[in-house]
Amino acid sequence: MKRRFLYLTGIIGSIYTAILTVLGFYATSRLMYMKLKDTDVIIKREIIAKRFDEQWYETVRKENFWVNSPNGYQLRAVFLQPLDTTRTMIICHGVTENKINSVKYARLFERLGFNSVVYDHRRHGDSGGKTTSFGFYEKVDLNAVVTEVRNRIGSRALLGIHGESMGAATTILYGGDFEGEADFYIVDCPFSDLSEQVLHILRTSTPLRSSMTLRAANLILKFRDGYTTNLISPREAITNISLPMLFIHSIEDEFILPEMTKELFGLKKDKKMMKLFPKGAHAKSFNENPEEYEKVVIQFLHEFGFTS
Repeated sequence: MKRRFLYLTGIIGSIYTAILTVLGFYATSRLMYMKLKDTDVIIKREIIAKRFDEQWYETVRKENFWVNSPNGYQLRAVFLQPLDTTRTMIICHGVTENKINSVKYARLFERLGFNSVVYDHRRHGDSGGKTTSFGFYEKVDLNAVVTEVRNRIGSRALLGIHGESMGAATTILYGGDFEGEADFYIVDCPFSDLSEQVLHILRTSTPLRSSMTLRAANLILKFRDGYTTNLISPREAITNISLPMLFIHSIEDEFILPEMTKELFGLKKDKKMMKLFPKGAHAKSFNENPEEYEKVVIQFLHEFGFTS
């Protein structure tokens, strides 16, 4: 009887482990290979919404260049230079998007006296890289982009970084590890902790509601891509950032909850501003509130002495 019990227990344990492995593999694949939006779809969407002016983009003074990532691939970047200035913004797009989605912010900062660098994150657009890591490898890429841009504009030029969604989290992670080359940050709808964000996504958009799935996924993620979600925590990085930071989020955001931005704002010690827009789904604060968005950015730049 005892031998049979141990035998049955072993079988049940093996089945349970196999199920967790399958679920973990499925969850990590959803993360690492999240379906990207087609570039033509992004361009069409932005043109229809009048956020992308094709003629301006084709005729504006610009430089296309590649940045060598320490992670072993190249990043495609475009230095948009409509103005005779060294004041520059680096703009980081969100997951599944690409640099075309960043052009609307480039036009915003053009009105405020800045040129802009837009670039494709790893695995997005024209850049290399096989997986998306939600900031783990992207922060190292951003550091390479910042270094390249700083070399172009000079050590005394004003340099800011704007990030949206994953780009915002990447900006915070970069600031926590590499702060020094930029002068200020603007983060729009960042997550504060990837593990919590993944659980939120699993519970709201899949039948996988148990935290055991995430634990299994982390074991597989470490094996497949060299990190775990526990290592991607903007809430820990934010405490190392001393530069001025503007936090932006929309109350209606159900994908990355605005409470995450509130948490990050509370954790940053000083030199900070926050704007929560009442209208706008995820990463739609600018789309739904363009004039107010611009006013908030102007207020932030004025508050911390970055106006020309």
